Amino acid sequence: MKNLEKITLIIYSNIMLILSIILCLLIFGWVDLDLVGNMCYRLIVGETSSKILLGLGIIFILLSIKCIFFDSSSKNQVKERQGILLENESGKLLISKETIENLVNSVALNFQSTEDVTTRVELDKENNVKVYVNLIISSDAVIKDLSANLQTKIKEKLKRATDLEVKEVNITVKKVAAKEQEA
Repeated sequence: MKNLEKITLIIYSNIMLILSIILCLLIFGWVDLDLVGNMCYRLIVGETSSKILLGLGIIFILLSIKCIFFDSSSKNQVKERQGILLENESGKLLISKETIENLVNSVALNFQSTEDVTTRVELDKENNVKVYVNLIISSDAVIKDLSANLQTKIKEKLKRATDLEVKEVNITVKKVAAKEQEA
């Protein structure tokens, strides 16, 4: 959230708090309605105070319209959710989640005992990559060896191709495929 939006939210919250307290005091009869009405009338009729209230009202209307109709996240934040944005002196590079998922799938499918792969990639604000791999493997696979080799190869491939450090490679063996009978 930008600083202007934070400040606006704080001011708006304080105004709502004060109005709520005044409303409660009026309902319980602890404050006279004529007293509040006279104070509001003086604020509106006063030459300086009415101009200040008008300016504040216009500012709050515009900020309210902005907050209601326009998303507060920037375009870069949206791009970061879609992938990793790398920058250098020559320009910018966006590596999408789909690209990372395709790289992981290609590594996993190169293993002889892997029959099917689905991949999900999570990215955080610090460009940490977490990979979740779901596998269907052949019945002759040694799961422990396969998963250790696959984790190593995925980390190496992503480091070489994208220069990103992979925080975690989590593997789930969803199914062991039945061995096909030879005719």
